[in-house]
Amino acid sequence: MTSGVERERLAKLRLARTPRIGPVTYRQLIARYGSAHAALEALPHLARRGGRSLTPASAVDAEREMELTAQAGAQMIFVGDQDYSVPLSEIESAPPVISVRGNPALMAKSCVAMVGARNSSAAARRFTRELAQALSQAGMVVVSGLARGVDAEAHVGALNGGTIGVIAGGIDVKWPRENDALHEDLYARGLVIAEQPFGMEPRAAHFPRRNRIISGLSRGTVVMEAAPRSGSLITARMANEQGREVMAVPGFPLDPRARGCNGLIRDGATLVQSVEDIIETLTPLADIPHVRAGLFDYMAAPVEEPDDGARVQIESLLSLTPVPVDELVRLAGMPPATVATVLLELELAGRVHRHAGARISLSSE
Repeated sequence: MTSGVERERLAKLRLARTPRIGPVTYRQLIARYGSAHAALEALPHLARRGGRSLTPASAVDAEREMELTAQAGAQMIFVGDQDYSVPLSEIESAPPVISVRGNPALMAKSCVAMVGARNSSAAARRFTRELAQALSQAGMVVVSGLARGVDAEAHVGALNGGTIGVIAGGIDVKWPRENDALHEDLYARGLVIAEQPFGMEPRAAHFPRRNRIISGLSRGTVVMEAAPRSGSLITARMANEQGREVMAVPGFPLDPRARGCNGLIRDGATLVQSVEDIIETLTPLADIPHVRAGLFDYMAAPVEEPDDGARVQIESLLSLTPVPVDELVRLAGMPPATVATVLLELELAGRVHRHAGARISLSSE
């Protein structure tokens, strides 16, 4: 017989896999309705009030994904679970569910991200490996993206102490294929994390989402080599938005791969020339406890259902330009829970889009 805990985990996965439900909406729904099961039952009604229909992900598909994940030697961890990374749970866009294979206890240790160019120089690769090894010996867990170049060297250098690789596809998908053996090493001596569903091949849109997890797991992010507009700079920007430290290794000005790092240092990132620079930057943060983020308290409080007038007023304040939710609350002159409820209805109907920094806009679709 299926236990209540198992039923709720299945409901959480269905909720997470339902179209138009992002990380913020997921946590708001559970906070408001008290459980994923109750939130699933409310979804069609909420979406209709927003002006469109919505069908939750099927139980059959969710059960199959859970079975395949277990058969692959992996497990699912939901935000709010004891094993879920506390620093990751603090970010606004914390993934509702992650699939992990390896040693989940590594997420509880002090983590530092190391990212950089795939076509990195030999010098950068060697320095990355040496830094990662020294950080590992100092008791830190190195987090990276299991890509070629700097990422691979970071994992290799930290392997003896445990390292975390965050991938852009499903937990069963190894990419790039040249890192197959490295994936196996992390399964045995580290941890691999995936947000995408089982069997999902990595797509371009998945990599920025992966990057926010890399920085979200970590107290700070070190960038080794990065060209302008590279994925590594996206990770650095996300780390900054998450309130985490950004560090960079300087490079020769005429090397395009150095421009990103040099620009970060110019804009205030900590310059890294040795492992001591990283440890010195992160050590003061070790005394600042991470607190497991709760759900949205104002959504958990009883709230009167918004009337049509409130919906019209709030929607009239929205445009294609993102605006902070707090500003909407101020301009609408309504309780935060009322505004949040209307935005929730509109998002489930696909009529609004959430942005970083607790901002929201009308959808362009």
